[in-house]
Amino acid sequence: MGTGPHAGGGIAGPVYDARVTGALRRRVGEVILGLAAALVIVAGSIVPFLNPIWVGFEQERSQAAAWTGYSPDRLRVATDAILSDLVLGPPTFDVLVDGQPVLNERERGHMADVRGVFSGFAVMALAGLVVLIGSWFLARRATPETFWRVIRTATAALAAGVLMVGAIGLFAFDLAFDVFHRLFFAGGTYTFDPRTDRLVQLFPETFWLETSLAVGVVILVVCGLGWWLAGRRMGVGAPRPIELGGAAEARG
Repeated sequence: MGTGPHAGGGIAGPVYDARVTGALRRRVGEVILGLAAALVIVAGSIVPFLNPIWVGFEQERSQAAAWTGYSPDRLRVATDAILSDLVLGPPTFDVLVDGQPVLNERERGHMADVRGVFSGFAVMALAGLVVLIGSWFLARRATPETFWRVIRTATAALAAGVLMVGAIGLFAFDLAFDVFHRLFFAGGTYTFDPRTDRLVQLFPETFWLETSLAVGVVILVVCGLGWWLAGRRMGVGAPRPIELGGAAEARG
């Protein structure tokens, strides 16, 4: 007669399989939660820079008026209309200055593609927010420590990724910018001549470099706060209670 765990149609095998399946589901759920947290942090860190105040500030620093030849008022009209089409829509990007279109057909097509990428990312970020909030509600009474452990890991991983990308961008911004565009846009649709094309005159390289750095700094700050908060919720760094019984035994 068999005496192993499977003898007599034992249940050890099914129980083991169920445990493995459960562990796998938990791991997948943790990965999804971590990705959701990262998406929400990145999206939330980009939003503050989609406003005329920041854009105008960076255009002044990157001398967009000199590139375009526009007066400050005309520059604002063109930029505000493009920003409105990007954020609010409709994505026509057909603003006129002095009766002439600011962007040519290729530039308008690229901005429509940018709007599509923004919209897709916004949908993913909203889905991530739903996952994040739902997971928090579910974990409050069951496994809060697991929830905060995942958040702590996700914020640390995102911060490390941002630091790595930022280091590459500082020393090879053109390469990083090109790789980013290759990932999201068809080849040949995002290359423009700064001597003739308004889009890159309105938003010069300095504009994108400094804005990218600013977004990265905000992401790092949010990650730091999230990491600290998650540690607090997990009790990391909290003073351990004194075990009086053990102390008494030690003295005895």
